[in-house]
Amino acid sequence: MSKTLIETTKPKLKKPKRFQVLLLNDDYTTMDFVIQVLQQFFAKTEQTAHAIMLKIHIDGEGGCGIYSYDVAQTKVSQVINFSRKNEQPLMCVIREIE
Repeated sequence: MSKTLIETTKPKLKKPKRFQVLLLNDDYTTMDFVIQVLQQFFAKTEQTAHAIMLKIHIDGEGGCGIYSYDVAQTKVSQVINFSRKNEQPLMCVIREIE
């Protein structure tokens, strides 16, 4: 009986891509509403939410968190739906992190 040697190699696993959720500045959404969104959908403290809101106001955008694609997309949908129900034009987008 002859024995055959079979080589096995482990496939290289890639880390899943990560996505940052961003809120974008506009001239109509109130600062209080932005703080409410940050607390309600991203579990930010009032102090952290206030700091992010100011960054959004000054820089035009601010990061709310980093997630997998599915979670990031869900957060964006939740924020946009909540904003429209409250007649606010707040925009939320995702950006892939490299």
